[in-house]
Amino acid sequence: MQPALFDTSIYVAALRRGNDGVLTIRRLESSSIVWLSAVVLEELYAGAGAGGRDMVERLERDFDRAKRILVPSLGDWRNAGELLGLVAAKYGYERIGRGRLTNDALIAMSAARCGISVITANERDFRKLAEFRSFRWLIAPI
Repeated sequence: MQPALFDTSIYVAALRRGNDGVLTIRRLESSSIVWLSAVVLEELYAGAGAGGRDMVERLERDFDRAKRILVPSLGDWRNAGELLGLVAAKYGYERIGRGRLTNDALIAMSAARCGISVITANERDFRKLAEFRSFRWLIAPI
């Protein structure tokens, strides 16, 4: 089984779709050992409303209990910075939305370090990052 983690876009899409979205995530989970990125967790907490906070806390608790939370290392931060510099050199600092891409770069570099595939609905940003660094990623059918 290939280890994988879901980008924030997958969790957000699932929440918006209600039970149908949760069922889609369950189907995706059945074929992989799933990890949770600490970066994704931060994004989920930042965007969670009053009702969503309970779901994010359960998600954190479940992944922490399973010892499958992926936390970026110092090297991941460095690699993400270098990656963002390469993207900016090609596309221009103003055009890449560095703030938006920073979290995606951290997710990609920490997943690459551990041999974990990133499953995302955010094809545009991850395709741009993959131009400059090798990591496994795929678009989810959500």
